[in-house]
Amino acid sequence: MSKILLCGTCLLLLASCSVGPDYRRPSFYSDAQLRQSLRLTPGAAKVSLYWYRDFNDPVLNGLVEDGLRQSTDVKVAIERMRQARQNLRINGVKYFPTLDAGGSYYYLKDSRIYTGEPLSTDYFQLGLDAAWEIDIWGGGRRLTEQSKALFAATSANLQNVKLSMTAEIASAYINLRQAQEQLHIARKNEAIQSNLYDLVKQKYDAGLADDIAYNQARYLLTTTRETIPQYEASVNSLQNSLATLTSRLPGEMDALLAYRDDNLVKKPFNYDTSRLYALPVGVIRNRPDIRALEYNLMAQNAAVGQAIAELFPSVSLSGFWGYQSKNLSSLIGGGSNTYNYSPAVKMPIFHWGALVNNVELQKSLTRESMLQYKQGVLDAASEIETAATNVEKEYLRNREAKKALDSQQEVADLTNMKYKNGLIDFSEVLTAQQDLLNAQNSYIASNADIYTYIISFYKTVGGGYDISSIPDIRKAASGAGGALCKG
Repeated sequence: MSKILLCGTCLLLLASCSVGPDYRRPSFYSDAQLRQSLRLTPGAAKVSLYWYRDFNDPVLNGLVEDGLRQSTDVKVAIERMRQARQNLRINGVKYFPTLDAGGSYYYLKDSRIYTGEPLSTDYFQLGLDAAWEIDIWGGGRRLTEQSKALFAATSANLQNVKLSMTAEIASAYINLRQAQEQLHIARKNEAIQSNLYDLVKQKYDAGLADDIAYNQARYLLTTTRETIPQYEASVNSLQNSLATLTSRLPGEMDALLAYRDDNLVKKPFNYDTSRLYALPVGVIRNRPDIRALEYNLMAQNAAVGQAIAELFPSVSLSGFWGYQSKNLSSLIGGGSNTYNYSPAVKMPIFHWGALVNNVELQKSLTRESMLQYKQGVLDAASEIETAATNVEKEYLRNREAKKALDSQQEVADLTNMKYKNGLIDFSEVLTAQQDLLNAQNSYIASNADIYTYIISFYKTVGGGYDISSIPDIRKAASGAGGALCKG
């Protein structure tokens, strides 16, 4: 009895450890290096889950929220997360004991040559079968660890898809409003230039203007009219893109997306640029895409432990308890009960190097995942720094674009007045009108670029994701095995 207890105790102790390396988060760059590279200031500004609402545009808010509900990409990501959850539940109990109920009937008629006389036998069996492959070396625990990490990766990927969808809808909406505003400017200029053309034509018909002035006026008007179909096509294309992003058919949202007098790109967004750098140093690690890369690394690290566990002996237990009888009527009775149990050990001896090579394969895949994670961190740092710089520089450009527009508007007004009074040639009016149209478009484009760069910044810092919804399994993963069992 003492030997049985001793063996059982040893099995339990062995079953509490896991071979293979425990996960340790790699540290490629120190917090000080990241803080300096990203020019982070003291503080930890929190990026709102609904950062797009800062733009104060109800139509945009509705588009984003509708898009997140209807998006096929989001729904696919949700299904993948559900699949990973079910896979975790399956693998989590793979090494648990199993119990099955079963019954069988067997009939045998012996050969007369073999027995000397014809004999037949009925055999009935009913009972419970139990089986358990003991997870001595932690292969099952590593499998569960891997499944947890893969589930967490799909959860992070879902948040990343939502973030990307939010940014894509917001960017398309800003592009639409820019195209609509530039179309509006073109039509206003067309009306002004049409009046100028009528004035020049009157002078031309009266012999007060020459062919050059007449053709210049017509050229100015026609070149402006030429841009209108281009802007109209761009508006239509962007409306269709937003319809697609929100899972609608083309044309279904045209009324909602029609031009508005309070178009948000008429003015630059009022944004405190100091917020670009008041970020926590962990902003990179907390991005959903970077979290997904790390969880994939954790999953692959656990696969190394699984491969190592296959090098060691496996121990299994099986047993049966039930009833056996030659007659169905006496199957369940006083003397028909039976049971058996069978421990077994299986030791890998010769597999042509497949098991060892599998260990090396999993280690190589882990190194690959490590490199992908490192590259992801590098890319994220570059994207954040670039996005912050773009926002800052665009505000500088925008101030100059506004000054240029104000100056050119004054020039255009003065040249129009002087031409009407016969003080200058129409060539000066032509130049002033062309420069004014360029200045107006440049200012609107800069206003739109500010919004676009801020959207890009929010995306690069992981704005719009709910970090609390992503499982944090690092603590469960690290320390899963004891020092005795590390490989």
